[in-house]
Amino acid sequence: MLTERQLGIVLAVVYEYIRTGEPAGSRTITKKYIRGLSPATIRNEMADLEEMGYFYQPHTSSGRLPTAKAYRVYVDSVTSRERMRPRETGEWQKEIESRRSGIEDLLSYVTHMLARLTSYVGVAAVPGLDDAEIQHIDLMSLGGTNILALIVLRGGLVHHSQFSLSCETDPALIEELARRINTVASGRTWTEVRSVLYDFVLNGLEDVEEACRMAITELDRFLTVQNYRFFSSGAQHILNLPHFQTLGRLQAVLSLLEQEKPLSTMIERCRQSASLRVSIGEENGSEGVEGMEENSMILIPAHTRQQKAILGLIGPLRMDYERSINILEAMVDALGRE
Repeated sequence: MLTERQLGIVLAVVYEYIRTGEPAGSRTITKKYIRGLSPATIRNEMADLEEMGYFYQPHTSSGRLPTAKAYRVYVDSVTSRERMRPRETGEWQKEIESRRSGIEDLLSYVTHMLARLTSYVGVAAVPGLDDAEIQHIDLMSLGGTNILALIVLRGGLVHHSQFSLSCETDPALIEELARRINTVASGRTWTEVRSVLYDFVLNGLEDVEEACRMAITELDRFLTVQNYRFFSSGAQHILNLPHFQTLGRLQAVLSLLEQEKPLSTMIERCRQSASLRVSIGEENGSEGVEGMEENSMILIPAHTRQQKAILGLIGPLRMDYERSINILEAMVDALGRE
């Protein structure tokens, strides 16, 4: 348990390093942040905090740098107090309101905004198709036993899946099946209708029961497995950050964006918790993301155009966490007014 003095020193060292990129020494802390204490007193406390795992010294004659443990203290301090929205929030709201196209274009644009404003990688995802309102479902015969399903969600997002039935089925029956599914599902989420859908659809179509069952089962499998549509922007920006001059740190971020599965896991946890999540350095390992020990990620749930979404930023361990969180929260507010 940190004392009040130790907490102040940890916060000061993290803030100083985020601001300057330089190790913080005891004299800097006494001059800028904690007055009334001698550099010797601060130096002793910093030595104790180093033993406790909050700091490390790159060189014996230099000041201290924060560890992921210190960043966690700083982030918890930031998120536990009320924060001011950036002055530019109104401008960002106008930018977002100017996008009149579908949700895919909107989220792609928002990731560009996040990257531009922070110089980190902006990410967004539309998760949980089973919780999204269905606008329309089309089933089309591709010949033989193959069927193409097009699922249009509220807001214009389109997902597709291809599956096979056990036998060749009349295209007119496929059209009728789609009509009946839409009668129940249109304007509702799959979660709301899945338990009653089969009995309604099958009524009068008992002679093709197996085809109906297989089609609905395939739709259910596709919609209830957590699928995500990802958007990202800003990989070129992080090339300008000193942190990413180390190839391994850059590769970790690019690999995370390419593989998507580890990112899906983190996004799903954010969706389930319905709250801001900040994963710092080595904490990424416990989130199931390997190679991100020198990087951090901030994720936050959003809601826009009748759909749930996740926004986020990926950056260095030395992120400006407070500003990044403020920007993300402002974006969530702006999207919520859409």
